[in-house]
Amino acid sequence: MKRSRDKAASELFAALYPRLAGWCRRLVDDDETAHEIASEAFTRLWARWSRVEEPRGFLYVTAANLVRDHWRKLERERRAMRRATTEAVVNSYTEQAEQAQQADPSVRLLVQSLPERLRTPILLHYYADMPIREVSVLTGRKEGTVKADLHAARELLRVHLRRSLDHTL
Repeated sequence: MKRSRDKAASELFAALYPRLAGWCRRLVDDDETAHEIASEAFTRLWARWSRVEEPRGFLYVTAANLVRDHWRKLERERRAMRRATTEAVVNSYTEQAEQAQQADPSVRLLVQSLPERLRTPILLHYYADMPIREVSVLTGRKEGTVKADLHAARELLRVHLRRSLDHTL
């Protein structure tokens, strides 16, 4: 019984692995990742060998799920890199803005007091002289959202500056 099961598994592997790995290759555009996914699909099949009625279907569904997991992982890594890059750029320009605003600490403090969602576009667009398109890419937001955030930040700054001027007069 064990021998016939092993033989059936070997035959299935010989018949389906090249095609499954090629299919995965077209989905992930990387040979090594495609072979890892195809191998993992077979490993999961072997673990459930006696309970799987349609091995070919199981392999392709499992491989499709593994490909989806692969793309999700890549997207999470891209977002983390984008966040880290944005934070580094913002921190760099925050320091430059602080130095440039030594003469008027009230503006600097007001900009720093803005919520991060509004502060980041202000720092990148006005202090780093980045175009809205570039701010959009760095923050991972649509250009319209960046424009709306810049407008909201300017309005908050205007209100706070007016209040502080009224108090000094």
